[in-house]
Amino acid sequence: MGIGELDREAHVPEGRPRGTAGSPRTLAEALRARGDDGLAALLRARPDLLGPVPNDLTQLATRAGTRASVVRALERLDRFSLQVAQALAVAPDPAPYPVLLGLFTGGRPDPAVEGALPRAVALLREQALVWGEDDRLRLVRTARELLSPSPQHPSPTGLGPTVAEATAGMSPGRLQEIVAAAGLPSTHDPVSAVAALTSLFTDRERMAALLDTAPPEALAVLDRLVWGPPYGEVTAKPTPPVGWLRDRGLLLPVSPRTMVLPREVALHLRGGRAHRAPEPRAPELLAAREYRPAVADGAAAGQAYAALATVEELLKSWEHGGPPVLRAGGLSVRDLKRTAAALDVPEPVAAFWLELAYGAGLLASDGEADERYAPTPAYDDWLDLPPAERWVRLAAAWLAATRTPGLAGGQDAKGRTLSVLGPDLDRAAAPEVRRRVLGLLAALPPGAAPDPETLLARLRWERPTRGGSAADRTPATPGVPAAAPPETAGGAWASDSRPAPAPSSPADLRERLARWALQDAELLGITGRGALSTAARALLNLPLDAPAEPSAEGGGVEPEVAAERAAELLEPLLPEAVDHVLLQADLTAVAPGPLLRPLADALAVLADVESKGGATVYRFTPGSVRRALDTGQAASDLHAFLAAHSRTPVPQPLAYLIDDVARRHGHLRIGAASAYVRCDDDALLGEILADRRSAPLRLRRLAPTVLAAQTDPSSLLDGLRAMGYAPAAESAEGDVLVARAAAHRTPVRTPPAPVPDGPPPPDATLLAAAVRAIRAGDRAATAVRKEPAPAATTPGGLPRTSPAETLATVQAAAMTGSAVWIGYVNAEGAASQRVIAPVRVEGGFVTGYDHTADEVRTYPLHRITGVAELADDEV
Repeated sequence: MGIGELDREAHVPEGRPRGTAGSPRTLAEALRARGDDGLAALLRARPDLLGPVPNDLTQLATRAGTRASVVRALERLDRFSLQVAQALAVAPDPAPYPVLLGLFTGGRPDPAVEGALPRAVALLREQALVWGEDDRLRLVRTARELLSPSPQHPSPTGLGPTVAEATAGMSPGRLQEIVAAAGLPSTHDPVSAVAALTSLFTDRERMAALLDTAPPEALAVLDRLVWGPPYGEVTAKPTPPVGWLRDRGLLLPVSPRTMVLPREVALHLRGGRAHRAPEPRAPELLAAREYRPAVADGAAAGQAYAALATVEELLKSWEHGGPPVLRAGGLSVRDLKRTAAALDVPEPVAAFWLELAYGAGLLASDGEADERYAPTPAYDDWLDLPPAERWVRLAAAWLAATRTPGLAGGQDAKGRTLSVLGPDLDRAAAPEVRRRVLGLLAALPPGAAPDPETLLARLRWERPTRGGSAADRTPATPGVPAAAPPETAGGAWASDSRPAPAPSSPADLRERLARWALQDAELLGITGRGALSTAARALLNLPLDAPAEPSAEGGGVEPEVAAERAAELLEPLLPEAVDHVLLQADLTAVAPGPLLRPLADALAVLADVESKGGATVYRFTPGSVRRALDTGQAASDLHAFLAAHSRTPVPQPLAYLIDDVARRHGHLRIGAASAYVRCDDDALLGEILADRRSAPLRLRRLAPTVLAAQTDPSSLLDGLRAMGYAPAAESAEGDVLVARAAAHRTPVRTPPAPVPDGPPPPDATLLAAAVRAIRAGDRAATAVRKEPAPAATTPGGLPRTSPAETLATVQAAAMTGSAVWIGYVNAEGAASQRVIAPVRVEGGFVTGYDHTADEVRTYPLHRITGVAELADDEV
């Protein structure tokens, strides 16, 4: 029985024998023979089968054979397991295990393949892609359809159709001509002719003798096709070598101008191998450099501190009004350039910090009419945390984020540019790739940095791109396009015009995600000098002082506990905050480390940051001193502040600067008339009027000490400050206004939710409940029932009894504790069959244990179409 009968066999009529446990005839029977652990392993590997929980094992088998589910399962296989599935797709169905092994070894010993093949077959069985015993291995029908060769979808193995498939529809006379040219006796019908050709092509000795008579040019044509693609075009009058091959069936026509190399011929030429280079072992992950773990941890801690400072600087610069939100969403290219210049980083790095803050919920749009980006209230809570806990928040947000800043600047499917913080940057595979990259880093000894190329090769083996191994692809003929090699002996032979799948390149999304993960991990301080830090190992819940298993996943403790451990390990490595600066005679102050927050905030108002790094340099300027005075402080307050927080005496030039700016600060007063300037020194007002730079302010004298302006007070303040004056704003009562810009915050925002990559993995509780429900439903569905009379069933197969008979039967079952088979129609009109054990019948309802649903339910009697007894009560 072929796998093509899976759907029919998955719905075996009730009462029909299901076959022995040792020889399942359907996938449903194979699943029924599994233990609970085996079913749980299937549901864990393919969580899409749980939505919703199947009613029974027949439904589970049917769902496991659907195209979408099979495609998803195939895409998650490692390269060798996928090669095994590809080999089964071109093998006889069913295929004994020795035949499958021969498709990899060609009959020669290969310890690597012989050791890895049982594991791969077991994996395919566990995921319900292969079923049957070793003497009858079957690939599920949908997988065979996806992986089998066809003109539209060449097989990754490079093999073509069988002789029987390629000769389907060929005239009997043409078949007899081929049989005669191949040196075989004529037959009486096309079926025996095809069988004779197949027998010839699979007989090594006779096939070798036939090829010994072939012209060298014909053998050269076969050499070009043997590893695929197996299709090629011919002219109306093919050359003699191609004609020789065609006459003997070594090339068979699939259209008037297209020929194909039959699968049996290709396998003979390959020595029986389906793949040119099987890859049973994962590529070894190599270390490019090794450091002492303490060195790597120190470098990672430095990067972590820099990450905190960068995010804080970014959000502080947007506190009083960030850039506007584009109409289509996101940040404009010009604003990204400005942000990158302010942070002194390249634009891709600035995009990473912006997306990190956004993903952590620290940044969002304010939702106003003139929509702008601003910090969220969560940013203030984040600032109050210790540095190590702040870093853990950022790292955890990065690990779970599906937003991919590396895509910014590219184009979507409609040709629109993708912008930072805009839509369409989510890639569901990003979190899984990040964690897999970090898991591979953890497999190296602590302090070891990986060789990126071996890491990418390992990732490609674990999740190969669709199209098979690069080793299976035929290299192009030098100087000739791969899609159209020249015909041997001057003819018009050409291979299939569809190009072979291109090798995986950096443009492949998974590979790009992996490269970005390595870069981002270094920026964030998850790695130091390329090696995974101890704090990151704790956050991922992996061993701290030894290599982890290559397939290790975080587990064992709750994520909150892992985060606390990571913060505890990182805290001692971060620089301690200091409460002082070193004032210099050149009007600068040097902060020898990170400053305490109140000191850093006050100094940021009084001075401008000139350079950042291990020691931050601040510069005092007239503008920065005036900024401090505008907040309502007096010169004496600034002198006292510097004296209290400097380990060196206040330099005389700095003291003079403060006094000089304070003496002129507020000498001019700006108020609202439309706007005015008043000053007790009328000569100073005359100087302003005579200055050509005041022309845009359109000033005129109202009185000896008052000038009026045709502009608003803030513009007048900015204009006079640009001319070198130090005016102060005043209120309607004539008092000096203290200018303190209020920090802008968005309303409460939730961080962007990651886009799921399919259904989430089920936990142990859900798996156990699902297995119990499937088992219960299967027992109910397969219970042997007493066949009712034909008139006692509905057209849909439901039992049909009168209301009185139904009531009497369920009452008797409730008294005896036996189970019965009922037909039920719900309120929506959907009919179903159920096996219940009634326990109470009253008020027009029957309450009992429903074996199909594995729970106690109550059914209205008027919705029960009928009831029938079971052949036995063991449900």
